[in-house]
Amino acid sequence: MADKKPSSKHISETASGLSRKKFLGRFALAAAGITIVPRHVLGGTGYTAPSDRIHLGYIGTGRQARGGLSGWFLDRDDALIVAGCDVDSLKLEAFVNRVNSHYAEETGRSGYNDCEGYSDFRELLSRDDIDAVVIATPDHWHGVQGVMALDAGKDVYCEKPVSLTVREGRALVEATRRNDCIFQTGSQQRSGDGFLKASELVINGYIGDIEKVVVSVGGPPEPCDDLRSQLVPDYLDWNMWLGPAQLTYYNEFYAPHIDWNGWARWRYCDRFGGGMMTDWGAHMFDIAQWALGMDDTGPVEVIPPDNSEFGVLTYKYANGIPMVREDFGIGNAVRFIGTEGTIDVSRSVLEVPDNLENQQIGGNDIRLYDSEHHYLDWVEAIRNRTKPICDVEVGHRSATVCTIGNIAYKVNRPLRWDPEQEQFENDEEANGMLHRSYRGPWRGLI
Repeated sequence: MADKKPSSKHISETASGLSRKKFLGRFALAAAGITIVPRHVLGGTGYTAPSDRIHLGYIGTGRQARGGLSGWFLDRDDALIVAGCDVDSLKLEAFVNRVNSHYAEETGRSGYNDCEGYSDFRELLSRDDIDAVVIATPDHWHGVQGVMALDAGKDVYCEKPVSLTVREGRALVEATRRNDCIFQTGSQQRSGDGFLKASELVINGYIGDIEKVVVSVGGPPEPCDDLRSQLVPDYLDWNMWLGPAQLTYYNEFYAPHIDWNGWARWRYCDRFGGGMMTDWGAHMFDIAQWALGMDDTGPVEVIPPDNSEFGVLTYKYANGIPMVREDFGIGNAVRFIGTEGTIDVSRSVLEVPDNLENQQIGGNDIRLYDSEHHYLDWVEAIRNRTKPICDVEVGHRSATVCTIGNIAYKVNRPLRWDPEQEQFENDEEANGMLHRSYRGPWRGLI
């Protein structure tokens, strides 16, 4: 992995080295015979100055953000959450209060209120002191918010799937590269030992030649046209929640109250999500692509159930390997079927042939990226200016597999896919589904 040059945006000293302004200032002080004592020395062992932390802003402060996405960073002494943004004032207030309460206890400052809340993510992005952002909004926002964050010079951690359309995904890749930013996709399974072991066994041929891959995830989204219109609650900016999506009446199904004990259900509706195909598929198809060595490409054919020899949604790769979406008895899992054995892997299951239970990957074998922790991997990538384990290109390619599968379901005919051009061959209707038209001020951004 080649090192990347730090961008010109604000980054804390330990993340990117001294800025030119700070370097010249210290050079002048040194010339005058003045010695600078590091702040961590003044603060004692284990002290990290706020200016030496990566400053984080959160776009979307719902259940995902208030859980592990913020909890892990709150416990780090090399990161500092300084802002949150949400169109739901109740969720935003809960997030900001939690962050400020944590730091108040950590610092002993009873009135700590340095973490600020915003209702418009553009205000958050305008802050020069924010190094990186975590995007945990509904999927229909990922493309726009991600590109705007990258163009503002922020490094990005974006929940999967990184985009709702193929064009959005490619726009995210291009924005990451032109701004020399670090982009981590929230496909945290790649940082799990079981998925790493399964993928290395597969890619190195320990179960022989792969004859078939089975991905067990839910199906495509639904129109959700039968939901009744409800009054918009006073704590929610519904127009901003919709953002680039087409105007739709409010229903709590899309944006539930903070007390809702479950995941928001917008993901099942084709206006805002891709169903379980993109929700869990972004995890499981991602592992399939990793183990097949297809991170920078994808299938060349997508066949809906009625036309498939397997009777289920089928993808075919250029090397002839078929990958199907089918329930094989383990939910949200991947099965690799080889000429010399089968491997099943999920978050709770790793089943390998008996002779491979204690198999160590050999020194001459292909070694995949081994990440100790998904969030830590992003932090280290920011500091080192290197690609993280689930770089934007990887996230885009995995999301693309899910999205073109949904398109095949919709048109209900076999499609030829060109993974280099990211277009369907000779199919104007299918190609018209590779992006969606935006409304209002978001029109034309991607």
